[in-house]
Amino acid sequence: MTRTSVSINSWATILLVLSSATSANAFTNAIFQESATAQRTAPSKIEGVEIELPNFDELFGRIQQVSPLARVAMQRAQSDDKRGFLAADYDKHPEMKWKTVENNKKRTVHKIEKIDNFKGLGVPILRFRSSLKGPCVSEAFANFIMNVDERSKWDPQIAQVLEMYPIHDLDAANIAMGFGKYGDCSRLGVGYCQTKAAFGVSPREQLTMCGIQDFQDGSTVIWGTEMEEWHNHLLPGSDEDRHVRAKSHIFTTTLVPTGEDSFDAEYVLQMDLGGGLPNFLTTPVICDTVKSLFKHAEKFFQGEEGSDLEKWIEQQARDDSFLNRHSILMPH
Repeated sequence: MTRTSVSINSWATILLVLSSATSANAFTNAIFQESATAQRTAPSKIEGVEIELPNFDELFGRIQQVSPLARVAMQRAQSDDKRGFLAADYDKHPEMKWKTVENNKKRTVHKIEKIDNFKGLGVPILRFRSSLKGPCVSEAFANFIMNVDERSKWDPQIAQVLEMYPIHDLDAANIAMGFGKYGDCSRLGVGYCQTKAAFGVSPREQLTMCGIQDFQDGSTVIWGTEMEEWHNHLLPGSDEDRHVRAKSHIFTTTLVPTGEDSFDAEYVLQMDLGGGLPNFLTTPVICDTVKSLFKHAEKFFQGEEGSDLEKWIEQQARDDSFLNRHSILMPH
């Protein structure tokens, strides 16, 4: 992805301290600011469209609370003898009472945990763990989620996935994140997805800010958070095209290499599907969908027939070159 330079004036704007407005739905502070005067925005690649930047400290603080593997990646906590899940501290936040839903080391997703009614939002937060064979090619994994053709291979209910408003300048994002404090942001923008009607349930739609953080040891954190109601002008189509809104309060997938040909993956999601659907019906559906993602990933990274893994390995090698991979603003 091409990086463009940041003007001196842009730096001054981007480095403003984030407001600390509180929210009943937040961990500590609000991720987005409803007041236009408190918002920090950056231009997208779509002319005339500005996107609001979140409070990155709050966002990544939340992610590290719920995903110990994300803490490993972001805090560079791996060592030669402890990598991946072995390096993760799952007892750091004892106030979070995770319940084991499934635990079977022979399965692709070998552990599923949850906290019901997490943060009083009425829906559970779910955490999935998987250890996969194959090279840790993060862009390929992200593509399973963000590309409609790839996603349709494991998610039969998906109708649309659109990267609507990618940020114009990734250097601006990295400056706003603190010059490498949370790795190197290689992708950031606002996306839209829509599901199909199924089993008497109407289509759902989402407007989500998503990003990818890369780290020098090969780890990656893929993340997303739902945009607020005041961002609805970014939705595609007209008011007549609207569907019931599903909301991902928090989403993150962390990939951490455990060897030359293996990696651990932790997927955390708190999603409200909207429409008042009961959790005892929606939670098993979400679990089965995530399992399908990891089964697809397992086949892909083992290079089974139809996998274009080699193409992605070559692409990642090109992206990892000094000139193409890193911004001059980032520490090395």
